[in-house]
Amino acid sequence: MRAYIEERKNEILAISPFADLNYERAYSATSLILMFFLFSFTGWIWEVLIHIIEDGMIINRGLLLGPWLPIYGTGGVLILMLLKRWRSQPLITMGLIMLLCGTVEYITSIGLEFFFGQRWWDYSDMLFNFQGRICLEGLLIFGIGGLFFIYLIAPKIDNLLQTVSQKAKMYLCAALSFLFVVDLIRSFLSPNMGFGITG
Repeated sequence: MRAYIEERKNEILAISPFADLNYERAYSATSLILMFFLFSFTGWIWEVLIHIIEDGMIINRGLLLGPWLPIYGTGGVLILMLLKRWRSQPLITMGLIMLLCGTVEYITSIGLEFFFGQRWWDYSDMLFNFQGRICLEGLLIFGIGGLFFIYLIAPKIDNLLQTVSQKAKMYLCAALSFLFVVDLIRSFLSPNMGFGITG
């Protein structure tokens, strides 16, 4: 029976518009690095849009000066690297994404507060929060977004990156990494202490 179900599933996938995605693929180092920066930038855009809607202004909510939030990039890359063996089980994958992203967010919150004495986010007014550092609503968003990332977005991006020469990708990785390290050093010495950051 299991073999029959698997055969029917493969037949459906073969005629679907997502047949070429191969979400169980292994990603190259250059693809992971570039997706780290892309996801970091996407996370920054996401949070900027939230504050435009809620506060009517453009706010850089990150620690860094540049338009990237590395917590999103880190979560995205860890999802691809650590959860590969469960990709054929979406519900388990979603639960693990929530656990992984919640851990990253919690540790990041503690680290930022330890080094800088400030909080870059506080979920104390949200239902089912833990110490104001993580909350259920945020974890559900990460879980659903992570599924889209694993099964649709990352494979599409990887397909696109495979059309670019390896030399060009390495140059791009090097340039972005250099800018990121410079921003990291500058921001460690003088972090962004803008709107919404609390003592």
